[in-house]
Amino acid sequence: MKVILTAQPELCGRALFPTLTATCISIALLCSSLLATNTMAQTREIARIEELPYARAAIDAAGYQGNMLIYDLNQDKYYAADADSVTQPYIPASTFKIMSSLIAIEAGLVTDADTVLPWDGVTRGRAETNADLTLRDAFRLSSVPHYQALVRAVGAPAMQRALSDAGYGNQNISGGIDQFWLSGGLRISPVQQIDVLRRLYHQDLPFSDKTMNTVKEIMEIERTDAYVLRAKTGLAILNGDENTGWWVGWVEHGGNVTLFATVLTAAAPDSGFIPARLSVTRDVLQELGVLPVTARQ
Repeated sequence: MKVILTAQPELCGRALFPTLTATCISIALLCSSLLATNTMAQTREIARIEELPYARAAIDAAGYQGNMLIYDLNQDKYYAADADSVTQPYIPASTFKIMSSLIAIEAGLVTDADTVLPWDGVTRGRAETNADLTLRDAFRLSSVPHYQALVRAVGAPAMQRALSDAGYGNQNISGGIDQFWLSGGLRISPVQQIDVLRRLYHQDLPFSDKTMNTVKEIMEIERTDAYVLRAKTGLAILNGDENTGWWVGWVEHGGNVTLFATVLTAAAPDSGFIPARLSVTRDVLQELGVLPVTARQ
Protein backbone atom coordinates (compact mmCIF):
# COMPACT_ATOMS: atom_id res chain seq x y z
CA MET A 1 0.00 0.00 0.00
CA LYS A 2 1.32 3.45 -0.96
CA VAL A 3 0.16 6.64 0.68
CA ILE A 4 0.44 10.23 -0.46
CA LEU A 5 1.27 12.57 2.39
CA THR A 6 -0.41 15.96 2.43
CA ALA A 7 0.16 18.57 5.07
CA GLN A 8 -2.77 19.62 7.19
CA PRO A 9 -3.60 23.35 7.38
CA GLU A 10 -2.04 25.13 10.33
CA LEU A 11 -4.30 26.79 12.86
CA CYS A 12 -1.63 28.96 14.47
CA GLY A 13 -2.64 32.10 12.57
CA ARG A 14 -6.01 32.32 14.32
CA ALA A 15 -6.59 34.56 17.31
CA LEU A 16 -5.57 32.45 20.28
CA PHE A 17 -5.68 34.95 23.13
CA PRO A 18 -9.27 35.85 24.06
CA THR A 19 -10.07 37.39 27.42
CA LEU A 20 -9.20 35.01 30.22
CA THR A 21 -12.35 33.33 31.49
CA ALA A 22 -13.19 31.10 34.41
CA THR A 23 -12.81 28.14 32.08
CA CYS A 24 -9.29 29.19 31.11
CA ILE A 25 -8.39 29.64 34.78
CA SER A 26 -9.69 26.15 35.54
CA ILE A 27 -7.63 24.70 32.71
CA ALA A 28 -4.54 26.53 33.98
CA LEU A 29 -5.08 25.18 37.48
CA LEU A 30 -5.59 21.67 36.13
CA CYS A 31 -2.37 21.86 34.12
CA SER A 32 -0.52 23.09 37.21
CA SER A 33 -1.94 20.17 39.20
CA LEU A 34 -0.95 17.65 36.55
CA LEU A 35 2.57 19.09 36.39
CA ALA A 36 2.90 18.81 40.16
CA THR A 37 1.63 15.21 40.05
CA ASN A 38 4.12 14.34 37.33
CA THR A 39 6.96 15.92 39.30
CA MET A 40 6.03 13.95 42.43
CA ALA A 41 5.87 10.72 40.39
CA GLN A 42 9.36 11.36 39.02
CA THR A 43 10.62 12.07 42.54
CA ARG A 44 9.30 8.70 43.73
CA GLU A 45 10.98 6.97 40.80
CA ILE A 46 14.29 8.75 41.39
CA ALA A 47 14.25 7.66 45.03
CA ARG A 48 14.40 4.02 43.87
CA ILE A 49 17.43 4.46 41.60
CA GLU A 50 20.57 2.50 42.41
CA GLU A 51 23.95 3.65 41.18
CA LEU A 52 25.54 1.33 38.63
CA PRO A 53 29.30 1.94 38.77
CA TYR A 54 30.22 -0.16 35.76
CA ALA A 55 27.72 1.78 33.63
CA ARG A 56 29.53 4.96 34.59
CA ALA A 57 32.85 3.23 33.91
CA ALA A 58 31.69 2.05 30.48
CA ILE A 59 30.69 5.58 29.43
CA ASP A 60 33.91 7.05 30.82
CA ALA A 61 35.99 4.39 29.07
CA ALA A 62 34.35 5.30 25.78
CA GLY A 63 35.59 8.85 26.34
CA TYR A 64 32.27 10.71 26.32
CA GLN A 65 29.85 12.40 28.69
CA GLY A 66 26.35 11.12 29.30
CA ASN A 67 24.19 8.78 31.30
CA MET A 68 22.48 5.39 31.21
CA LEU A 69 19.23 4.53 32.96
CA ILE A 70 18.00 0.95 33.21
CA TYR A 71 14.66 -0.23 34.57
CA ASP A 72 13.95 -3.80 35.69
CA LEU A 73 10.22 -4.32 35.21
CA ASN A 74 9.79 -7.32 37.53
CA GLN A 75 11.72 -5.70 40.35
CA ASP A 76 10.29 -2.24 39.67
CA LYS A 77 13.81 -0.91 40.14
CA TYR A 78 16.01 1.63 38.38
CA TYR A 79 19.76 1.54 37.87
CA ALA A 80 21.76 4.51 36.59
CA ALA A 81 25.29 5.49 35.67
CA ASP A 82 24.54 8.80 37.41
CA ALA A 83 21.36 8.79 39.51
CA ASP A 84 21.53 12.54 40.17
CA SER A 85 21.14 13.54 36.51
CA VAL A 86 18.52 11.17 35.10
CA THR A 87 16.07 14.08 34.80
CA GLN A 88 18.45 16.18 32.69
CA PRO A 89 16.71 16.83 29.36
CA TYR A 90 18.26 16.33 25.93
CA ILE A 91 17.00 16.73 22.39
CA PRO A 92 15.41 13.37 21.45
CA ALA A 93 16.66 13.26 17.85
CA SER A 94 15.51 10.10 16.06
CA THR A 95 14.32 8.37 19.22
CA PHE A 96 11.29 10.59 18.55
CA LYS A 97 10.48 8.27 15.64
CA ILE A 98 8.88 5.98 18.22
CA MET A 99 6.37 8.68 19.13
CA SER A 100 5.96 10.12 15.64
CA SER A 101 5.21 6.61 14.33
CA LEU A 102 2.51 6.19 16.96
CA ILE A 103 0.98 9.55 16.08
CA ALA A 104 1.10 9.01 12.29
CA ILE A 105 -0.49 5.55 12.53
CA GLU A 106 -3.19 6.76 14.89
CA ALA A 107 -3.92 9.67 12.51
CA GLY A 108 -4.52 7.22 9.66
CA LEU A 109 -1.53 8.39 7.62
CA VAL A 110 0.02 4.92 7.90
CA THR A 111 -1.89 1.64 7.95
CA ASP A 112 0.74 -0.85 9.08
CA ALA A 113 4.46 -1.59 9.11
CA ASP A 114 4.47 -2.29 5.38
CA THR A 115 2.79 0.94 4.27
CA VAL A 116 5.03 2.61 1.70
CA LEU A 117 6.21 6.14 2.41
CA PRO A 118 7.04 7.91 -0.87
CA TRP A 119 10.47 9.37 -1.57
CA ASP A 120 10.34 13.09 -2.31
CA GLY A 121 12.75 12.72 -5.22
CA VAL A 122 15.55 14.72 -3.59
CA THR A 123 18.89 12.88 -3.78
CA ARG A 124 20.71 12.98 -0.45
CA GLY A 125 23.93 11.59 0.97
CA ARG A 126 22.48 8.36 2.34
CA ALA A 127 21.73 6.45 -0.86
CA GLU A 128 19.64 3.83 0.94
CA THR A 129 17.05 6.49 1.83
CA ASN A 130 16.70 7.81 -1.73
CA ALA A 131 13.75 5.55 -2.48
CA ASP A 132 10.21 4.75 -1.47
CA LEU A 133 10.43 2.98 1.90
CA THR A 134 8.02 1.02 4.02
CA LEU A 135 7.42 2.38 7.49
CA ARG A 136 9.42 -0.57 8.83
CA ASP A 137 12.43 0.26 6.66
CA ALA A 138 12.18 4.02 7.19
CA PHE A 139 12.28 3.35 10.95
CA ARG A 140 15.12 0.84 10.65
CA LEU A 141 17.17 3.16 8.44
CA SER A 142 16.15 6.16 10.54
CA SER A 143 15.32 8.09 7.39
CA VAL A 144 14.87 11.70 8.42
CA PRO A 145 13.21 12.93 5.19
CA HIS A 146 10.52 10.23 5.23
CA TYR A 147 9.66 10.99 8.85
CA GLN A 148 9.76 14.75 8.29
CA ALA A 149 7.10 14.25 5.60
CA LEU A 150 5.01 12.21 8.04
CA VAL A 151 5.23 14.85 10.75
CA ARG A 152 4.38 17.64 8.31
CA ALA A 153 1.32 15.61 7.29
CA VAL A 154 0.26 15.28 10.93
CA GLY A 155 0.50 19.07 11.29
CA ALA A 156 1.41 21.25 14.25
CA PRO A 157 -1.97 21.40 16.03
CA ALA A 158 -2.49 17.61 15.98
CA MET A 159 1.15 17.00 16.91
CA GLN A 160 0.92 19.35 19.87
CA ARG A 161 -2.25 17.68 21.11
CA ALA A 162 -0.74 14.21 20.77
CA LEU A 163 2.45 15.11 22.67
CA SER A 164 0.41 16.74 25.41
CA ASP A 165 -1.93 13.76 25.68
CA ALA A 166 1.03 11.36 25.85
CA GLY A 167 3.04 13.57 28.20
CA TYR A 168 6.10 13.30 25.97
CA GLY A 169 9.12 15.21 27.29
CA ASN A 170 8.64 18.96 27.53
CA GLN A 171 6.04 18.85 24.69
CA ASN A 172 7.74 21.82 22.99
CA ILE A 173 7.42 21.77 19.19
CA SER A 174 9.04 25.14 18.57
CA GLY A 175 11.69 25.41 15.89
CA GLY A 176 9.73 24.16 12.88
CA ILE A 177 7.23 21.36 12.34
CA ASP A 178 9.86 19.15 10.70
CA GLN A 179 12.78 20.22 12.91
CA PHE A 180 11.54 20.47 16.51
CA TRP A 181 12.90 17.05 17.52
CA LEU A 182 16.17 17.49 15.57
CA SER A 183 17.23 21.07 16.28
CA GLY A 184 14.22 22.76 17.89
CA GLY A 185 12.73 22.99 21.34
CA LEU A 186 11.71 19.40 22.14
CA ARG A 187 13.62 17.86 25.05
CA ILE A 188 13.30 14.60 26.98
CA SER A 189 15.23 13.11 29.89
CA PRO A 190 16.35 9.49 30.38
CA VAL A 191 13.68 8.95 33.05
CA GLN A 192 11.03 10.33 30.69
CA GLN A 193 12.27 8.05 27.90
CA ILE A 194 11.87 5.05 30.19
CA ASP A 195 8.40 6.24 31.18
CA VAL A 196 7.27 6.38 27.53
CA LEU A 197 8.80 2.99 26.77
CA ARG A 198 7.24 1.38 29.82
CA ARG A 199 3.81 2.73 28.95
CA LEU A 200 4.24 1.53 25.36
CA TYR A 201 5.18 -1.95 26.58
CA HIS A 202 2.11 -2.02 28.83
CA GLN A 203 -0.19 -0.68 26.06
CA ASP A 204 -0.82 2.31 28.33
CA LEU A 205 -0.28 5.23 25.95
CA PRO A 206 -3.22 7.16 24.46
CA PHE A 207 -3.20 5.15 21.22
CA SER A 208 -5.05 2.08 20.01
CA ASP A 209 -3.65 -1.39 20.70
CA LYS A 210 -3.19 -1.86 16.95
CA THR A 211 -1.13 1.32 16.71
CA MET A 212 1.10 0.38 19.65
CA ASN A 213 1.55 -3.18 18.41
CA THR A 214 2.65 -1.89 15.01
CA VAL A 215 5.28 0.35 16.61
CA LYS A 216 6.53 -2.52 18.76
CA GLU A 217 6.82 -4.54 15.57
CA ILE A 218 8.99 -1.98 13.77
CA MET A 219 11.13 -1.48 16.90
CA GLU A 220 12.24 -5.13 16.89
CA ILE A 221 15.88 -5.42 15.85
CA GLU A 222 16.90 -8.80 17.29
CA ARG A 223 15.01 -11.98 18.16
CA THR A 224 16.49 -15.22 19.49
CA ASP A 225 15.20 -18.10 21.60
CA ALA A 226 16.57 -16.24 24.66
CA TYR A 227 15.48 -12.64 24.12
CA VAL A 228 13.79 -10.02 21.94
CA LEU A 229 15.40 -6.59 21.60
CA ARG A 230 13.33 -3.56 20.55
CA ALA A 231 15.13 -0.24 20.28
CA LYS A 232 15.78 3.03 18.46
CA THR A 233 18.87 5.15 18.03
CA GLY A 234 19.01 8.93 17.85
CA LEU A 235 21.70 11.43 16.83
CA ALA A 236 21.55 15.24 16.81
CA ILE A 237 24.24 17.83 16.20
CA LEU A 238 23.51 21.26 17.67
CA ASN A 239 25.43 24.53 17.36
CA GLY A 240 27.78 23.05 14.79
CA ASP A 241 29.53 20.41 16.87
CA GLU A 242 27.54 19.50 20.00
CA ASN A 243 26.62 15.85 19.45
CA THR A 244 23.86 14.06 21.34
CA GLY A 245 23.50 10.33 20.78
CA TRP A 246 20.75 8.06 22.16
CA TRP A 247 19.92 4.39 22.27
CA VAL A 248 16.60 3.57 23.93
CA GLY A 249 14.45 0.46 24.07
CA TRP A 250 13.90 -2.76 25.97
CA VAL A 251 14.85 -6.41 26.13
CA GLU A 252 12.23 -9.12 26.72
CA HIS A 253 14.08 -11.99 28.37
CA GLY A 254 13.39 -14.89 30.71
CA GLY A 255 9.95 -13.72 31.77
CA ASN A 256 11.20 -10.21 32.48
CA VAL A 257 11.60 -6.91 30.63
CA THR A 258 14.59 -4.61 31.02
CA LEU A 259 14.18 -1.09 29.63
CA PHE A 260 17.11 1.20 28.89
CA ALA A 261 17.86 4.78 27.87
CA THR A 262 21.46 5.65 27.09
CA VAL A 263 22.49 9.17 26.10
CA LEU A 264 26.01 10.28 25.22
CA THR A 265 27.23 13.79 24.49
CA ALA A 266 30.44 15.21 23.05
CA ALA A 267 31.73 18.25 21.23
CA ALA A 268 33.15 17.37 17.81
CA PRO A 269 33.68 13.69 18.73
CA ASP A 270 35.70 11.13 16.83
CA SER A 271 34.22 8.35 14.69
CA GLY A 272 33.73 6.15 17.75
CA PHE A 273 30.86 8.27 19.05
CA ILE A 274 28.10 6.80 16.91
CA PRO A 275 28.75 3.11 17.71
CA ALA A 276 29.52 3.88 21.37
CA ARG A 277 25.82 4.40 22.17
CA LEU A 278 25.16 0.76 21.35
CA SER A 279 28.41 -0.78 22.58
CA VAL A 280 28.35 0.73 26.08
CA THR A 281 24.69 -0.24 26.50
CA ARG A 282 25.32 -3.80 25.36
CA ASP A 283 28.31 -4.06 27.70
CA VAL A 284 26.16 -3.11 30.69
CA LEU A 285 23.20 -5.30 29.66
CA GLN A 286 25.60 -8.21 29.31
CA GLU A 287 27.11 -7.44 32.72
CA LEU A 288 23.58 -7.58 34.16
CA GLY A 289 22.86 -10.87 32.40
CA VAL A 290 20.09 -9.31 30.32
CA LEU A 291 21.88 -10.03 27.04
CA PRO A 292 24.23 -12.95 26.45
CA VAL A 293 27.82 -12.10 25.63
CA THR A 294 27.29 -13.62 22.19
CA ALA A 295 24.85 -10.77 21.44
CA ARG A 296 27.74 -8.28 21.21
CA GLN A 297 28.00 -6.57 17.80
